[in-house]
Amino acid sequence: MNKVTVLGSINVDTIFHVEHLPLQGETISTRIKSSAGGGKGANQAIAAARSGANTVFIGKIGNDEYGKAMIDVLQKDGIDTSHVTISNQLSTGEACILLDNNGQNSIIVYAGSNHDITDDDIDRAQFEITSSDFLVTQFETSERVAVKAFQYAKKNNVITILNPAPAKSHINPSLLKLTDLIIPNETESEIITGIKITDEESMKRSAEKLINQGVKAVIITLGASGSYFYGPIEQGFIKAVTVHTIDTTAAGDTFIGALSSQLNKDFSNLTDSIVFASKASSLTVQKLGAIPSIPTLAAIQRI
Repeated sequence: MNKVTVLGSINVDTIFHVEHLPLQGETISTRIKSSAGGGKGANQAIAAARSGANTVFIGKIGNDEYGKAMIDVLQKDGIDTSHVTISNQLSTGEACILLDNNGQNSIIVYAGSNHDITDDDIDRAQFEITSSDFLVTQFETSERVAVKAFQYAKKNNVITILNPAPAKSHINPSLLKLTDLIIPNETESEIITGIKITDEESMKRSAEKLINQGVKAVIITLGASGSYFYGPIEQGFIKAVTVHTIDTTAAGDTFIGALSSQLNKDFSNLTDSIVFASKASSLTVQKLGAIPSIPTLAAIQRI
C-alpha cells in the first residue's frame, strides 16, 4: 500500500446547475443549487484514500462550520487530518461552480485559509512528508510552501507529484526541478509551455519542454480523449474509457489521487497506473459533485 501525503486546498463547493455556461454580460437562471465538499487537495486525497492508499493531508481551514464539516468529510475516508490546522485570519475556502447540461463547468475559487499555510506548518509535518512514498500538491496553496515540502521530500527519496492547477505561465524553476511527475491538462499544458495541444507530436514537444526544465516525467490529461505520458521508461497515449458524462468536476483530481495510490516509485507500472486512474475518472464524471462522485477501489476494479 502506498503512503500518499497531499499538501493542498480544502473548499466547500456551491454548484449552480444551468442549461449553458453564460456568455460575457449574460444573466442566466439556475435550475438547481447544491453543495458538496471539494478543493483540489481534498479531492485528490480522497481519491487516493478510496483507491487504497494510506493518506495524510496537510492543509488549513477557517475557524468556522465549513471547516469543521470538511474535517469530518476527510476523516470518514480514513485520512489522517492531524496536520490540517485552523487559520484565525481567514475563513475556509469556497468555490462557486457553474455546471451545464453537458457536464462542463466553470469555477470561481475563493482561496481563504488555503493561502494561510505557513512554513511552520510544513516543518511540523516533516515526518509525514519524509515517511511517504508520494507527495502531491497543486496551485490552490502557495508555491512557497510547495517548494519547502518538495525539498523535504526529495532529500528522503519521496516521489513528488505536481498538479499545476490553476495554471500559471511562470512556475518557480526551483519547484519544477524538485518535481518528479507533473500532471497538467491540455489547457494548463499550453499555458505553461506555450505549445497548443493539437496532436501527439505537440504533446511530445510540450512534455519535452517540461522535462528540459527539470521535471522527470509528464502526463497530459485530455478529458474524454485520454492522456499522453512521457516517462523515463516509455512514452505514449492511452485512450479514456467512453462513458456518458454528467459532471466533469473532480475528474482530473480523481485521476491524480488514484494514480498515486497505484504507481511504483520507479514508474515501472506507469502505463497500468494511468489505465487505473482513467477508469477512476470515468466513474467520477458519471455522478454530480466533487467528493461525492469519487469512486472506491472496489468500483474501479469492477470496470
